[in-house]
Amino acid sequence: MIQPLHDYVLLKKEQEEKTTASGIILTSGKEKSKFATVEAIGTGVEKADYKAGDKVLFREYAGTNIKLDDEEFVVIKDEDIIAVSK
Repeated sequence: MIQPLHDYVLLKKEQEEKTTASGIILTSGKEKSKFATVEAIGTGVEKADYKAGDKVLFREYAGTNIKLDDEEFVVIKDEDIIAVSK
């Protein structure tokens, strides 16, 4: 696993549905989800209102996307997390 440095946070992106409940295949034109799960928090993040395992909403064009072991992650600055799902 990757440990973010400074004020960065590692988020695991949600898997997007590829088909509907009735079996219709969705196209790639669908808007991507801005929700992700917090995997790791850098040591420079102070007073975070979230912890590892929380589902958060992040800014649309924030961060660096990476793929590890067929899973998609994004490394973003702490300030780009804009909401926590309760």
